[in-house]
Amino acid sequence: MSSLIGNLFVVAINHLISQECWASTRLLPFSGESAKLVAPPFQVALTIRSDGLFKNGDSDLQTPTVTITLPDDTATRIIIGDLPGVFSTARISGSADFAEALAFIFRNLRWDVESDMAKVVGDIAAVRGVQIAQEVFSWQKSAVINFTQNIKEYLTEESGSIVTEREILEFSRQTKFLRDDLARLEKRIAKF
Repeated sequence: MSSLIGNLFVVAINHLISQECWASTRLLPFSGESAKLVAPPFQVALTIRSDGLFKNGDSDLQTPTVTITLPDDTATRIIIGDLPGVFSTARISGSADFAEALAFIFRNLRWDVESDMAKVVGDIAAVRGVQIAQEVFSWQKSAVINFTQNIKEYLTEESGSIVTEREILEFSRQTKFLRDDLARLEKRIAKF
């Protein structure tokens, strides 16, 4: 299963790199270098080819040039469109130059879905298809946000399972007053 994921990842990333000549140019100096991308429960080993594209690497490689470990919630973040959040919380170890080049490429590669769809269904259908997909994604994203807000409201306001921020602030304020009153009482007692 992991090798299938690796193959799919390599095909997809090479497709994107081949559409952007700057990306393969940026990887050329690292020809032969290896990287391991860990996104639990999967890991993909990659090696840079002499043409600046990726090939599947040796997954048993113990010391890749760079290891990028993504957070456990990567899939969820990708679904909701938080790619910057995924990359900002990734742990990177190994060669700083190679890691920087990989990070730059992963941050800046964009899939031109419309162009790829136009090759199959034509320009007009591709434009319409992308518009519909964006609207559906936007609707789904707002539905997920609304659902989580409703759950939060239920847990904090109706069931009382979770303490609200307002209650925490009120508790802190009352604790401060109690502390001040106790300090004044201690001073009075000390006078006797």
